[in-house]
Amino acid sequence: MEFEHGNAICYSGYRENQSPLDGKYPSYGQIREDLIILEKNWRHLRLYDCSPHAETVLEVIRDEGLPFGVMLGLDMAAEMSNPHCPWGAEFSNETLAANRERNHEEIERAIALARRYDSVLSVSVGNEATVEWTDHMVPVERLVSHVQELKDAIDQPVTFCENYVPWTYKLEPLVEVLDFISVHTYPAWEYRSMEDALEYTRENYHSVVDHYPGKPVVITEAGWTTASNGRGIEPWNASEELQAHYYEQLMAWTNREKVLTFVFEAFDEPWKGSPDPLEPEKHWGLFNVDRTPKLVMRETYPELAR
Repeated sequence: MEFEHGNAICYSGYRENQSPLDGKYPSYGQIREDLIILEKNWRHLRLYDCSPHAETVLEVIRDEGLPFGVMLGLDMAAEMSNPHCPWGAEFSNETLAANRERNHEEIERAIALARRYDSVLSVSVGNEATVEWTDHMVPVERLVSHVQELKDAIDQPVTFCENYVPWTYKLEPLVEVLDFISVHTYPAWEYRSMEDALEYTRENYHSVVDHYPGKPVVITEAGWTTASNGRGIEPWNASEELQAHYYEQLMAWTNREKVLTFVFEAFDEPWKGSPDPLEPEKHWGLFNVDRTPKLVMRETYPELAR
């Protein structure tokens, strides 16, 4: 693996009235502003796709000489229907065929970006595409094929980002072709309180580590939302104080054990979830959407507080 241990964070730069869903992307200047903020405290960034947003991030890092190493992601569309998805993931054969072609094009974009930008230190073949509830299910054998296509074309190590559960059974064939494993852990989504949140995170991580002795494992998503309307997370279990407490515990453990951990997420993401402003999906940022620091970051960024 190319990553050295250091502070790592997931980065999505969409602001108010911007969204990947309608192709409204942050500008070069906005991304530059974000990365100069993040440069003060982080060295590793994780991106989710190979969209114009991702390409602009890589361009800013190169042109501005910023010291980030990047995990580049692929945005995989569903290659099979998933009746277990709570919000619906039944697709026609025509849609699935179009998605497979779209995924092939995303792989080609990833190859091009990985070859063009020195800051790309690893590539993830997808994000939460095998967990039981996903709306973009990709068969494991197809992921294996996608990984092999990437590894034939680029020098960077290849991973896959997924919730801790599928790693311990259905993803064993995928692990055989991956360079390292990337795990997601969210105690708040599983109705855990701060009393046992860190211990639960550690259990999630070690359930995967213990299953694959000798295989490197990193955490690519762990965090705490600061607001909730009750959908999936009780409102009392979401606040800036809880986020700060979890972050402090998470960093103490992962730095002590040298577990590379990408905190989720740099900035709030208003485009996500339902129109309800308290939708928990929107509020995982360590910074508000206006780039002011939440409680967890105010001591590190007093100059940005208002």
